[in-house]
Amino acid sequence: MSPLPSLSALDALAKADGIEVKRQEALLKTGALQTAILTSENFSIIATDEKGIIQLFNVGAERMLGYMAAEVVNKINPSDIHDPQEVMARAQALSAELATTITPGFEALAFKASRGIEDIYELTYICKDGSRFPAIVSITALRDDLGTIIGYLLIGTDNSVRKQVEVALKESMAVAEKANLAKSDFLSSMSHELRTPLSAILGFAQLIESGTPEPTPSQKRSVDQILQAGWYLLDLINEILDLALIESGNLSLSLEPVSLAEVMRECETMIQSQAEKRGIAVSFPELDSPIFVNVDRTRLKQVLINLLSNAIKYNTEHGKVTIKCVGLTPGRIRICVEDTGEGLAREKIDQLFQPF
Repeated sequence: MSPLPSLSALDALAKADGIEVKRQEALLKTGALQTAILTSENFSIIATDEKGIIQLFNVGAERMLGYMAAEVVNKINPSDIHDPQEVMARAQALSAELATTITPGFEALAFKASRGIEDIYELTYICKDGSRFPAIVSITALRDDLGTIIGYLLIGTDNSVRKQVEVALKESMAVAEKANLAKSDFLSSMSHELRTPLSAILGFAQLIESGTPEPTPSQKRSVDQILQAGWYLLDLINEILDLALIESGNLSLSLEPVSLAEVMRECETMIQSQAEKRGIAVSFPELDSPIFVNVDRTRLKQVLINLLSNAIKYNTEHGKVTIKCVGLTPGRIRICVEDTGEGLAREKIDQLFQPF
């Protein structure tokens, strides 16, 4: 009669059995995972040997490309189902990028992966029936325990939907750009058409204002209203014309040396009446020495007048507006306009430079 195993031996056997059970469970899980991957219809999975000959062609690849696995396994390499012109272009691009000669064909697809470089590319797959679709493909080199390449794994997905969205987006942008240009052309044409009769109206109103005999007080009030509204409308038309020029890219700047003090004095004269009506104190800088800046004189005045007008318009009653000139770096100067108004809320600031 053989002796009974010791308790330690039984423990060892139990542990060994437990390890074996866990190993079997892990193998089953791995097998189930591999089966799920290989039977996935959402991705084409193609495995090759080290020479590039297809060894595995999963259900997803069959569905996408129209070939049965038996038609391609051990018969062709993946470059045979890619657009040949794109494969050739890829070979040329990689040859230039990596400073080595890469031949068109499977080498062009697998070269980076064979060097351990991550490679995800976009090329066109050609189906069995001749139809084509863009695909995003990730290719990885498969290696044995010694690090020797034993094959390649290509995982691809149909990129048609994203391409269609890109095309639709480009078409939408082209339509929007065309509409924007049409709008700019319309604004420009309309503004020119409005300026001609408006100039005539302003001219006649000025003649009446300075004519002989002088207009009656009632006529004078009417003429003043015509001139005030006319000049305001002319300013709006000029701003619309500027907007059209900016949007069309045709706004030209005439740069010249300009006395900053002289521009400041002109701006002070132009906004003085508006400031006095609201009781706003406007403080311009006292420039210690002559400063000349290389700018478009008209545009500089336009920007300053717009900033000053807004600072006065949206200020508190009897508030203050301060203009400062600050030297940033040699050859550059910053002009700041500060006011005592409430300012803009954060959400309004984000919208400040939005068209209309």
